[in-house]
Amino acid sequence: MRVLLTTWGSRGDVEPLVGLAVALRGLGAKTVVCAPPDEEFVTLLDRAGVPLVPICPTVRSVTAGTKPPTAADAVRLASDLVSAGFDTLAAAAGGCDVLLANGMMAAAGARGAADRLGIPYAYACYHVRGLPPRKIARDMNGQSVQDAADKAHWEQGRKAIAMFAEALNSHRVAVGLPPVNDFLDYVYTARPWLAADPVLCPAPSDTTDLDIVQTGAWILPDNRPLPQELEAFMAAGEPPVYVGFGSMATSSPRDTARVAIEAGRAHGRRVILARGWAGLTAIDDADDCFLVGDVNQQALFPRVAAIVHHGGAGTTTTASRSGTPQVVVPQIGDQPSWAARVAELGIGVAHQGPTATLDSLTAALTAALDPQTLDRSRAVADTMRTDGAAVAAKLLLDTAGTESRPTAL
Repeated sequence: MRVLLTTWGSRGDVEPLVGLAVALRGLGAKTVVCAPPDEEFVTLLDRAGVPLVPICPTVRSVTAGTKPPTAADAVRLASDLVSAGFDTLAAAAGGCDVLLANGMMAAAGARGAADRLGIPYAYACYHVRGLPPRKIARDMNGQSVQDAADKAHWEQGRKAIAMFAEALNSHRVAVGLPPVNDFLDYVYTARPWLAADPVLCPAPSDTTDLDIVQTGAWILPDNRPLPQELEAFMAAGEPPVYVGFGSMATSSPRDTARVAIEAGRAHGRRVILARGWAGLTAIDDADDCFLVGDVNQQALFPRVAAIVHHGGAGTTTTASRSGTPQVVVPQIGDQPSWAARVAELGIGVAHQGPTATLDSLTAALTAALDPQTLDRSRAVADTMRTDGAAVAAKLLLDTAGTESRPTAL
């Protein structure tokens, strides 16, 4: 059995697919991942022994430039991703039995590639905000919307349709396929997959026109030891606070680092500072701050006092599984929703807004470091699933072996 998995996004989009690829390999399937060729993604897939087919530009070249992407840039990228689906993805999927795409950025082109080859297709997302905004769209055309977040989700979906639909249909017609009338039905399918832990991100219960498959989060096991220098730092005092914002760029890395380190000091805590794409670095020569790059978070997070992060799906899941309290400082996309859920579960604090000040982060750490938050974090960690990738791998292979072609999950 051969499987193609694809996404275009940050490490939080790529790493779960690698986890799924490893689970598929354990069941005897040959798996290829199509993903952006950022250096850290290449290293990640190489370490897991999963073949990578690069697709479109690096994410960092688009998101971490000197200027934010414009609307014209977004339209051009959407067109390029659809083109890649009909070219790069279609070539990589030759001989494959099923194709799975994560997220809107890759899904339109991926579905086109699957149709072109006549193989089953599945759409997966890591948060409910990645599900089709059908119910919300009906509300918008009727009387009201549920709340501001639902309205924003519907608007995001509407803009995505405008960006991708024209490019998709022009490519379909060019290869002899009929145009698509309902973009949402086509890309999301009637049976989308939700690759998120049910405790952290439960599937909506009021959806009548979708058969949502919640597999649990796709975790890539990380067996790397922590660097010796980091182990020495950890052993030299009380558990420190971890601060990292992953693939998120900040407007002022220097200020972000200063606030993080000084907030830790206000609590008498040392700080482990992750460079990330923002390029965070120490603000002085004091020995209470240790700078790390790519590190095994699965090994590190259970050993720190608190985790300050941006609220990406992967980081939130790893932090929650560790049983360590969190402070989520959300930046974009679904991150405010993850922050809200962390606060709702009582396993951490949702920071208000994307820019922390010394006062706001110090106050958030006060709540996170409360013993009751630690007790609740440990209790919730014990309820989380660890078999999401295995569940999804078996389901994907079962589908590939039983469904007629062409079709969609």
